Amino acid sequence: MRSFFNLFLAGIWVASVVQAKAADAPRRIDVKRLSKTIEDVVVPLPNEIFGALNKLDSVNWKEFVRTDKGSNFTERPRIALLLGATIADGFIAVQAEDAPSVKEIGQRVVNLAKGIGVGNSIVPHAKAITEAADRRDWNGVRQELDRTQNSVQQAMNEVHDEKLSQLVSLGGWLRGTQVLTSVVDRHFSADGAELLHQPDLLEYFQRKLANMPEFNVPLLGQIRNSLVEVKPLIEAQSPISAASVKKIHQITSRLDERIVTRTP
Repeated sequence: MRSFFNLFLAGIWVASVVQAKAADAPRRIDVKRLSKTIEDVVVPLPNEIFGALNKLDSVNWKEFVRTDKGSNFTERPRIALLLGATIADGFIAVQAEDAPSVKEIGQRVVNLAKGIGVGNSIVPHAKAITEAADRRDWNGVRQELDRTQNSVQQAMNEVHDEKLSQLVSLGGWLRGTQVLTSVVDRHFSADGAELLHQPDLLEYFQRKLANMPEFNVPLLGQIRNSLVEVKPLIEAQSPISAASVKKIHQITSRLDERIVTRTP
């Protein structure tokens, strides 16, 4: 798989700020026009999607910055999921232009990466993230977050840990979808809900989870079952309803909480 940045931000929508005037706002968002294909999966481009979301309504990203560091896990699949969610938190902190949180999250990412044996590959990126955050160079921070994940993924692939890499992507996607549904739920519009219409991406994660029988982690079974619940809500041919957005938010919030805590 190519850059995790492209995949996990299909759910996170918080990769980079696009300065947009209200007059430029589209009358309707066409997700296919804002996407690319990776491994036969349509993945919306984060810059364009985030720009579209910002045009629909202003978002106070500061309220989505998470201060909870998460639990200390020993199971590598759980560390991988938490790493993905934490990288997603990094992009949220960048959106909020919260330099202290960005630096703290950068160090947390290093510690989690060490927990799955790839920490050394991203130490230089963590230093660059801290320096860019001190300068309030938010584009620089985003670039280093992207490079961080590229390095993590490359290191995992080199030691044949592709499945853990997929769990990093899944953790980021779940956290991102939780945040996106929260934003859309509060300021519901059909265009905003359309950003959730990603059936191919959801099926991708389902396929990958089905191919991980060696991971005896109850949380993965809970995620598999929950994606079955989410699938018909995302696959809807008609515009996704406000009730469906709320339900998806409830499901992804539940999963995200289990990813960051010791809840069985």
